Amino acid sequence: MSFDINDYSLGKRPLWAIFASLLIFIALAFFVLNSVAMGEGSRLLPIYSVETSEKKVAVTFNCAWKADDIPEILSILEKYEAKATFFVLGQWAKENPTAVKMIAEAGHEIGTHSNTHPDMAIISTEEVKEELFRSCELIEKAGGGKPKLFRAPSGSYSSELIKTASETGFTTIQWDVDSRDWKDKTAGEMVESVTKNVRKGSIILFHSGKENTIEALPQILEILKNGGYDFVKVSDLIYKENYTIDHTGRQHSLDR
Repeated sequence: MSFDINDYSLGKRPLWAIFASLLIFIALAFFVLNSVAMGEGSRLLPIYSVETSEKKVAVTFNCAWKADDIPEILSILEKYEAKATFFVLGQWAKENPTAVKMIAEAGHEIGTHSNTHPDMAIISTEEVKEELFRSCELIEKAGGGKPKLFRAPSGSYSSELIKTASETGFTTIQWDVDSRDWKDKTAGEMVESVTKNVRKGSIILFHSGKENTIEALPQILEILKNGGYDFVKVSDLIYKENYTIDHTGRQHSLDR
């Protein structure tokens, strides 16, 4: 007795049609799930922190408000043998060239924080490039060198922004530890916020021109230094090549 799948059916549909439909459904489901996974994986992230076995962190300052406290910030950093990274607005550099020069001469690095502090996640690619190029022109003119690091205003970013920044020569840097000085927190609250959340490879966020930063900064550096931490520039913390960034924004070396 010979077997013919056309002789068998479920209801009014032959089994071969049911099997074909099932295969099509499986293939379609695989395609959809794979597309979703690829979409998630293709989302670009800035560097929030760095995976490292060394007890080192990067202290960073966004400079968009006043500059009166820059000399004191630099003095505190020198006392604790700390190198820092300052993300400077182009317009801030234009208005405060002496502060920019002081930062650079003290051996710290300067990155761009855009030119005018727009939400760069929603402006056009050409506007992004203009913000980056113009800010760098003003920073260089003020004596701050040529920035290679970029931090988006208000931490607002998109994949397209990071892609554009990368194509124009910038590494986009975020943070994983927030001092919350921009919320006008007390020095005690800032110390607690930083010291409770810091870890190896953290990038810490501060701002110039905020009321309690000067009081909190030496306390934070003292506690971290006593805990064995070194303070390095962002460019000395991050990996330049052969790396990946996980879903939390933590950078991992592929050479380890």
